Formats: sequence, structure tokens, C-alpha cells
Amino acid sequence: MEHIIVRQEEETDYRKVEEITRAAFGYPERILRGKIGCPYEHWMVHELRHRDGINELSLVAQLKNGTIVGHIICSKAVVKKEGHTLPVLNFGPLSVLPEYQRQGIGQALIGAMIEKAQKLGYGAILFFGRPEYYPQFGFKEAAVYGISDAEGYNYPSFMGMELKEGYLKDARGGRFFESDIYNDELNRETVIKFDRDF
Repeated sequence: MEHIIVRQEEETDYRKVEEITRAAFGYPERILRGKIGCPYEHWMVHELRHRDGINELSLVAQLKNGTIVGHIICSKAVVKKEGHTLPVLNFGPLSVLPEYQRQGIGQALIGAMIEKAQKLGYGAILFFGRPEYYPQFGFKEAAVYGISDAEGYNYPSFMGMELKEGYLKDARGGRFFESDIYNDELNRETVIKFDRDF
């Protein structure tokens, strides 16, 4: 999409970004249709700002007229292997307002995030996402790097990318651990309470 500006999120954007994230993931429509019981991703964005999120990698997509239509955020994560811990990035949620989806906004956000993460000196990204979408940006199954999830499993939706060549070579056999805010069962009651303000 033309005339998209990707910039760092500012404090004045916070509520709008949470509303965009909530809409992007289908609330409240999915709840009303019984498809999901716990509104989650907008709380995740809210909480990441104060815990494991990386402010420099919390980016918004803005139209030329100033309207914010999308957002992406990265957080701190690690790969653990035999007592050693390797810092990596996790990202998500990635959110685009439904009426602006499939217009290249998500691509612009991901591209800008990868570029900025490299400039900031981060070594790798590991995350869970749609395996039919993310390989276009250079992501591969994490199994390529010999890294499994926290439970020791691999599957196509667990993906990664080195931002520095060879960064993950010593992490082979390691397991990936992300922030506990991604555990919806652990945070269910807090999330439901937070969603009442929307």
C-alpha cells in the first residue's frame, strides 16, 4: 500500500493500538460466535510495554492522513542449552485493522521490524506464526537451527531467522522460552478483567 509510514509507537498511540489489535483478532465478533473465550492479544500488547517488550521495536503503520492502521511488537526471549542462555527476539502480535488487511501493511511492519532489529544489534528472531506466510521474509522452521520449543517439540509454525550470520550455531539442541504473558491460561482472569474497559 502506498503512503504508509512505519514509526515507533508513542505513548499517545497506546489505546488506539490496543483497539486495533482487538479488532484485528476478531473481538468481540469471535466471542459472540463462540469461537474464542478469552480476549487476549490487545492485553498482551498492553502488558508487553511494561514487562518484556522492547519499546524500540514496537512499531505502528500510519496512513498519510495520520490514521494508525497496524502495529507490531517484539519482546525478549531466550534459547537455553545446558545451563547457557542466548538472548533472542520474539515478535507478536502483528495486527492490522480488518479493512486494511491484504494491502501490504503487515509486510511493511515486518520488513521495518527486521531492519530495525538488525540495526539495534539483535542476533536472531524466533516466534510462532503462520508457516504459509512468514517464509517470504526469510523465516525458516526453527528445526533448521536445531532449536525446539520449551517442551522440546518442532513443527512448521515455530520459525526463526538469524539477524547475524551464525548467531544460532551454538544454540543447536537448545529450547526456546518466551515471556509468560503468552500463556493465555495463566493470564485468563487478568485478561478478561482488562477487556471490560473496551
